[in-house]
Amino acid sequence: MEPIDLTVVIPTLNEATNLAVLLPKLKQILDGMALSGGYEILIIDGPSTDGTEQAARQHEVRYHRQQGIGYGGALREAFALSQGEYVVTIDADLSHNPYVIKQLYKQRQHAEVVIASRYVRAGFARTEFFRKVFSRLLNRVFCYILDIPLHDISSGFRLYRRDALREVELTGTGYELLEEIIVEAYMRGIRVMEIPFHYAPRKRGKSHVKLIKFAWAYLTMLSRLWVRRNSIRSADYDERAFHSKILIQRYWQRKRYAHILDLIDNREALVDIGCGSSKILGAIPQAVAMDISFNKLRHLRILPNSLVNGTIFALPFKDARFDEIICSQVIEHIPPDDTLFAELRRILRDDGTLVIGTPDYATWRWRWIEWVYKRAIPGGYADEHITHYTFDSLVKKLNEYGFTYLAHRYVAGAELIIKARKNTPHPRPLSHDGERGDSRSRS
Repeated sequence: MEPIDLTVVIPTLNEATNLAVLLPKLKQILDGMALSGGYEILIIDGPSTDGTEQAARQHEVRYHRQQGIGYGGALREAFALSQGEYVVTIDADLSHNPYVIKQLYKQRQHAEVVIASRYVRAGFARTEFFRKVFSRLLNRVFCYILDIPLHDISSGFRLYRRDALREVELTGTGYELLEEIIVEAYMRGIRVMEIPFHYAPRKRGKSHVKLIKFAWAYLTMLSRLWVRRNSIRSADYDERAFHSKILIQRYWQRKRYAHILDLIDNREALVDIGCGSSKILGAIPQAVAMDISFNKLRHLRILPNSLVNGTIFALPFKDARFDEIICSQVIEHIPPDDTLFAELRRILRDDGTLVIGTPDYATWRWRWIEWVYKRAIPGGYADEHITHYTFDSLVKKLNEYGFTYLAHRYVAGAELIIKARKNTPHPRPLSHDGERGDSRSRS
């Protein structure tokens, strides 16, 4: 079946009376948008016992009787059934002004998820005091703990790009699915934005929210999302660490940032291999940013840097392409394979410089820090360190591949950052011990 422009999803449970008001107006609005590929309205029903199905069929909209449970279950089924390139979700209780759909759709090129927000400037929620306080508190707690730079992640009035929905992994069955979608989006570098809208109280029928069950589901989901959000798989992991509320994590990222920027020569032909979402790129807009993770590159779209998806074992660049290479916190995450050093040498010009960083496992500081880190931040980098380098072993490996040690820095006496120059012609391996002394005294 050919895709269409827009699917409007309406989850329902005994909303026949409200649908009689909403559906004619919604059709009028969508017809006026002149969508070249057309639209569909999809009712996902609870199931209802008040004639909701008859109301849907009377207005000639698509009807699906929900197989799973809960609001989240309804949305997950709706996403799987939707045929539109974009999907809008709207409540059936007339609390969402359908004319806002036009504003959501206008912003589709700026973000893959657009939220109609009650709590941004110019937004408003007209509802009873207790519900407003609870909603505000829920959003602030979730956004603070999960480090989400938004205001209303519990709003169900949204537009999604359907391709983005296919990427996210969703488990929620209740209203907590709304927060789960946003965290999954941030983990994958999917853009999310908010536009203001005014929420109105339900006009007919009664709310289906059961407060105690609702609160427990949210607390359970918050715990699961915290683990996911702090995983290295999050597209913005490195950037968030730079601004972390955990002082040692913030110190570490900023010290690494300062050391690397001090060691590079800031030439034009520069590449950051395994860049992640590092803040370093913001200081060197001329640098090419390369990473194996497409999601992390997608997060970097706001920067002017050229973005390249690739692997260090087969760098997607011509020979002698760069004057400088940054390769920080990469080599410890991959199995020992000298191909990576050969590739780094291949793309670097004669007398070019390499700045390479990794934990130094010869230092007691790193071993102690790693032990603490893996317990304090589950899903963090500690468990991902496959290959353990020391100052001696790394300098030796660089010598073997035709690099000469120039300088080094340490972060907290534990993370090693070395600057080296590519020799030409390729020399025999050199010993560094006599010239630089016992590296263990440097930790």
